[in-house]
Amino acid sequence: MEFKIIIEYCPGCRWLLRSGWMAQELLSTFEQEIDEVTLKPNKEVSGTFKITCNQELIWCRKIEGGFPDIKELKKRVRDFINPDKELGHLDRS
Repeated sequence: MEFKIIIEYCPGCRWLLRSGWMAQELLSTFEQEIDEVTLKPNKEVSGTFKITCNQELIWCRKIEGGFPDIKELKKRVRDFINPDKELGHLDRS
């Protein structure tokens, strides 16, 4: 199965750097599992920050009330794409 992640962000809020950093972190951690990460500016809805994998919602800033810390984001992605994958020190704390 292919796994495609989309990080949709508000360019007016200047969230491109945050989105790019999260994309790098996910690609580094899941280099064998993830096939694609797309950064998608949403110019229509101010304040947008959503992460989906194969169209399934992983994180939504408006629903969750903020941004994920990278540990939580990696755990959610792992639980979706490969629940048996060890995340090293992220699983121990």
